[in-house]
Amino acid sequence: MWRSVLAFSIPAVFLAGLAGCAVNRFEARAPWRDQAESVCIARGLVRPTAYVSLAKEIDGPGPCGIQQPFRITRLGNGTVALKQRMTLGCSALAEAEAWLADTIQPAANLYFGVPVVEINAGTYSCRGQNNQVGAKLSEHSYGNAIDIMSFKLADDHVITVKGGWRGTEAEQAFLREVFTGACARFTTVLAPGSNVFHYDHIHVDLARHDPRGLRRICKPLIKFEPQIGADGQPRQFAEPRPPVRQPAAPQAPIDQETDDPYGATSSRTGGSNYARMSTPRSAYAAAPAEPPRAAPAAADDPASFDVESSAHSIY
Repeated sequence: MWRSVLAFSIPAVFLAGLAGCAVNRFEARAPWRDQAESVCIARGLVRPTAYVSLAKEIDGPGPCGIQQPFRITRLGNGTVALKQRMTLGCSALAEAEAWLADTIQPAANLYFGVPVVEINAGTYSCRGQNNQVGAKLSEHSYGNAIDIMSFKLADDHVITVKGGWRGTEAEQAFLREVFTGACARFTTVLAPGSNVFHYDHIHVDLARHDPRGLRRICKPLIKFEPQIGADGQPRQFAEPRPPVRQPAAPQAPIDQETDDPYGATSSRTGGSNYARMSTPRSAYAAAPAEPPRAAPAAADDPASFDVESSAHSIY
């Protein structure tokens, strides 16, 4: 019997060792991480509340961990529940709260008339990027990243990133507001269309991609004009429901790249700012059709969509 136990234990220990090597291999914790965390705490950007509590330091395995982790059960001073508890460092939590206040909630009220009351998101996890063994460690390994899968509204309507990115006009517009707002705050933002690993969630983090921390990654680069201003307030031309479909007015190229690879919109056909959709899947369908008018010069042609594929395989 003991021989059987030993025969089973030795491979298990060996595999565990390989897993440990996958985490520790050639990596060291960059000094800027603890420095940024210390500055955030010293400035009081995050303070303990009934929904945000201090936790013990997470140290390892390898360079993974958080100097001063925060455990979060609700965001927005308790107004937004979390489907699963978050564990984040100070900087990521501070930006997440600001993103919720100045982009996510204003966008929900603009397109649906009700606020977000629950978010399904993932946070701390000591692992390689894209869950690939042996890959460079993900920012999740440092409590410096968030993956958002869905939003639940006050009327119980759930907007998933996977379905809503190509869903109704309201869902698409809401998620693109959320996406562009994230690009203004985080150094890395990856949404459906950025690569094969992010088809069902929006990833945000505060990684430093260069020594000074100035470089940003925001993918996919889409054509979308946000209706939420930098102050979190709807612009004057915004409406509480998606505008009636109409040809977009001529405009200069937006420095955010081409449409997403799913062909949601076309940069050649002069279609709506929002993606075309098939049969509506929720109460938030497209706005009522406008009176008959002359047809556009050219119909959307899936074969003409500008598609960008990303070679990045990150986060």
